[in-house]
Amino acid sequence: MRGPLWVNRLLRRLVPRSLLGRSLLMILLPLVLLQLVALRIFYGGHLDVLSRRMADAIAGEIGYTIELLDRFPGPDDRNWVLSGAASQFDLAMRLEPGATLPKQGRVNVLGPFDDDLATAIEERIHRPYAMDWDWAGDPRSVLIRVQMPQGVLDIEAPRKRLYISTVYFFIFWLLGTSAVVFAIAAAFMRNQVRAIRRLAAAAEAFGMGRDVGAIRPEGASEVRQAAAAFNRMRERVMRFLAQRTEMLAGVSHDLRTPLTRLRLALAVLPRHDEEDVAEIEAMETDIDEMERMIGGYLSFARGEGAEQAQATDLSALLNDIAVRARRAGASIDLDAPPELMLKLRVDAMRRAITNLVDNARRHARSIALSAQDAGGAVYVTVDDNGPGIPPEQREAVFRPFERGPSGGTGLGLTIARDIVRAHGGEILLEESPLGGLRARVRLPV
Repeated sequence: MRGPLWVNRLLRRLVPRSLLGRSLLMILLPLVLLQLVALRIFYGGHLDVLSRRMADAIAGEIGYTIELLDRFPGPDDRNWVLSGAASQFDLAMRLEPGATLPKQGRVNVLGPFDDDLATAIEERIHRPYAMDWDWAGDPRSVLIRVQMPQGVLDIEAPRKRLYISTVYFFIFWLLGTSAVVFAIAAAFMRNQVRAIRRLAAAAEAFGMGRDVGAIRPEGASEVRQAAAAFNRMRERVMRFLAQRTEMLAGVSHDLRTPLTRLRLALAVLPRHDEEDVAEIEAMETDIDEMERMIGGYLSFARGEGAEQAQATDLSALLNDIAVRARRAGASIDLDAPPELMLKLRVDAMRRAITNLVDNARRHARSIALSAQDAGGAVYVTVDDNGPGIPPEQREAVFRPFERGPSGGTGLGLTIARDIVRAHGGEILLEESPLGGLRARVRLPV
């Protein structure tokens, strides 16, 4: 089991993660394998036969010359045989009288062609020999030394008689065609992937509340269908949001009208004694609470979908929130850089962070509001010294209408999380260094 797991991990690391990389790999890998198979078939069939025949020809010419030297050992005859070999076989030969080869002859093997020549010499000459493919730095010939009874026969064989130039052309053709096909495939796949990336970027932006408008379908037919489906979905969502906003505006008016009449009726009621005044003030407090609850419910149902994101100085926004909190009687400290630009839906983000600050203000004596740029994200933290929330209840307080230990309508944290997630971020509740609760907001840059 460890073997396959190790192989799977290696493949996951080697295989590209992007669609473009994987598509090109799917095209290039079979192409290279096909070219390698073609090269092997070509070499194994055609080049191998030609290599053996050329090596046999040189070995036969050397063997024939050696037989002539054995039959005619005289100096005049030897010179005649050697000059004939040079003129007829294009083999430069000379005899070193009295010389001997070392016990282990030097054979520089460079490839299959050289193996074929060594095999042919062993089969046809049957004498000790040595081959040097780079003697004296001459790239045009190979030195073959054969042990003779009267000395050592040095033979210079032209390399062009052992190699076929078409093999280099064939290899160049394989590499060239592979490069051309790969370049065409890369250009085509890049165009297809660009359409998918644009669709993904539009979907991500729309999911974060940024209306980028309808996207132009392009690329393959499947990608065009996906783009057209996205445009239809965007139109339906925008139409739904517009209808819901209009409906909620009417509901808000209908709910607030009777409350306004009640408030006016209370204003004209006679206040004969302190008991009447206390009862009227209690009823006005209830009406204020009802209006606040209705506002919270409508804000939760309406959301902030109609607002468009724009470049915003988050530090200035946090300073404005801190100023308003101090006016409401909160003791709050702000720690933020002089300028922190982000693309935000300003009113929505102000509402989210204000909900967090108000939640801390209701249960703590002091609050610390801070912002920090962490490179790929910006973190906004709201710390307080209140009683906090037990770890097992922190996730539950984000549910709609979940009051938790703090009471209230149970919508403040829910609205804040929805707004932050619509920006592509997240809210986490943690233990605060001040002893209470920390609300940490992560916003993408």
